Order: sequence, then structure tokens, then C-alpha cells
Amino acid sequence: MKPINHFTRKGLVVLFVMLAFAISSTVSARGYYQIKVYNLKDKNQETQVENYLKNAFVPAMHRAGIKEVGVFKPIESEPDAGKVIFVFIPLKNLDEIDKIEADLEKDQQYQKNGADYINAPWDNPPYVRMESILLKPFKDMPEFAVPKHSTPPSERIYELRSYESPTEKYHLNKVKMFNSGEVTIFKSIGSQPVFFAHVLSGSTMPNLMYLTTYSDMKSHDEHWDAFRSHPEWKKLSGMEEYKHNVSKSVKHLLHPTDYSDI
Repeated sequence: MKPINHFTRKGLVVLFVMLAFAISSTVSARGYYQIKVYNLKDKNQETQVENYLKNAFVPAMHRAGIKEVGVFKPIESEPDAGKVIFVFIPLKNLDEIDKIEADLEKDQQYQKNGADYINAPWDNPPYVRMESILLKPFKDMPEFAVPKHSTPPSERIYELRSYESPTEKYHLNKVKMFNSGEVTIFKSIGSQPVFFAHVLSGSTMPNLMYLTTYSDMKSHDEHWDAFRSHPEWKKLSGMEEYKHNVSKSVKHLLHPTDYSDI
């Protein structure tokens, strides 16, 4: 065997560096998502949180370099209408969580516009509780998408689903099921998904969450009928290896707010 010469060694080093960078770039491109959930007790709290999000938080996120923030509220017929607000924040990496906090602290415009919320008294808080959920996107949809609908936000239907699994192993099995065809089916029928992701930190783990969108309720119903009757879904859901991987399904039917970027 001939010895590797200097130039071959150098070429191999360059190749390995390029390969490592490519792998790193692929992983980092998937990023992370944060979902903030504001739990509210009445209309006053709903108004206060909405004013904060619209006038202070979302504009501050834009100034911090996060250009697309989603804000969603339950549709009027949902039992939690007026009781909860969801905020979707895409992140490039986990360090961005600390960066956001630092940016907000230094952002004088944010501090001014959000003063009522930020400085709310102890006996009159703007929410009951606030939850933060951290998620990692699936490999079959590594980046979130902004849907395109011609209907006004008040007519659009966004469906946020959480699938809880009995154990971590069953959870990973359900993620595999999504990556093995379920994500593709949603895309193929035109459901315009925003994201599919598994939860890294949250209150109902092990679970995954995903968000699909529709121009109105009629479109929502038609697309879900198409999904349930799709031959690939029937085949996938009938496979023995995917049995019992969901123990509880929780769904929220939402409207995007008029100041939501998504």
C-alpha cells in the first residue's frame, strides 16, 4: 500500500472538515421552537396580555431578529375561548433563549410599551399562569412554514394537536410514524402545516405537537376527511408496529390574531 502523501492528507482533512460542517449545518438548521401558553381568568387579563403581545413583545421580537412570531387564540366555540393564548417562537438554537431575555431587558421601547404588563402589581397579575414548551422539529419538516390563506384571520382555522404517549419508547415510535409518511400525507392534501415537533420540555411529556392550518372551518373539515380516507394513512395506521403509540390526543382549534406573523 502506498503511503498517503502530504497533499492527500491535506485533502482528507479538508474533506472531513467540510463533512463535519455540513452535518453541523443540517442539525442546526432544524433549530428549536418555543410555545408560550398564557392561562387567563377573565377578559381583563386577556386584554392586558394581548396589548402586551401586540404592542410590546412581537415588535421587540422583530427588533431582536425573530421576524415571524405566531399568536393564536381559541375559536369562539371552544371551551377555553378567552382563557388561553398561544405564542409560537422559532429559535435558531437554545442560546437564543438567553439572548431574547437580554435583548428585552435592554430594549427601551419594549420596556415602555409593555410597562403595564411588566410592572403589574402582585395582587392584579396579567395572567393566572404561564407555561413554556420547548420543541425540536421532525426531520421530515425541519423548518416551520408560514401558510398562505386569502381569508381574514378571523375565519382561518389553525389546529394545534398534542399526542401523548404512554412511554418514551412509544413516543419515539409515534415520531417515527410521522417521519415515515404522516407528515407527507398532511402536505399532499394541502393542510399547510406550520410545524411538526416533539416536546423536549413541557408538562405532558412524553408528547409531540403539530400545527396545521385551513382557510376556514369548511376547509378544515374537508381536509381532515381527506386525511382520514387517504389510502396511505389507512395503510400506515393499520401497521402493527405503530399500535398503541398514542394514549391521549389534545386539540385546540385556533384563530391567528390580526398581529400574528404566521
